[in-house]
Amino acid sequence: MTNLIGKKAPYFSEDAVVNGNEIVEGFSLEQYVGKKNVIFFFYPLDFTFVCPTELIAFQEKLAEFEQRDTVVVACSIDSKYSHWAWLNTDLNKGGIKGVTYPIVADSSKMIAWNYGVLAGEYKTNEQNQVVFEGNPVAYRGLFLIDKKGNIRHQLINDLPLGRNVDEALRMVDALDFYEENGEVCPANWNKGKKGMKATAEGVANYLVESHN
Repeated sequence: MTNLIGKKAPYFSEDAVVNGNEIVEGFSLEQYVGKKNVIFFFYPLDFTFVCPTELIAFQEKLAEFEQRDTVVVACSIDSKYSHWAWLNTDLNKGGIKGVTYPIVADSSKMIAWNYGVLAGEYKTNEQNQVVFEGNPVAYRGLFLIDKKGNIRHQLINDLPLGRNVDEALRMVDALDFYEENGEVCPANWNKGKKGMKATAEGVANYLVESHN
């Protein structure tokens, strides 16, 4: 897997479905630079099983991300037409109707490749043919991109392992806390708790206070 922490989020310009029913050409995360944090997450495929639970869970928390000046954007290797169909299928029929945040169509698989989440790789065989080894879908990758366009957090789960949306919110809170206060966030930190100074004395004081 590619370590992108501290680096600029890889650029892309691809088709996406936004607001559940509008196909937008040339969608890019660049539109948020200088304005919003971004939770950008990959999922394997439309019309599957774990994936709709995740996409709907993000939708249910969307207002909480927006309150934190953060947008949510999803991506899979499906086409824009598959996204549109899934977004317009009722929940009781396996769809995700009601999801409004953008879903990017990574048909070329190059976004997943550049973010290091493609569940396989292209190789050249003995016949000098390019072949794909593995599963040609994205792992469950999640990236927190700050307002400068830099990746500050990444998490990659294997295909069967669904993510915790509250943890994504916690990481946005942690980033906001650090940027506003200049203090770091210790283990199990949550919004409303104290941070600590990134010094030996700060760590010692925090440990003493938290274990008394």
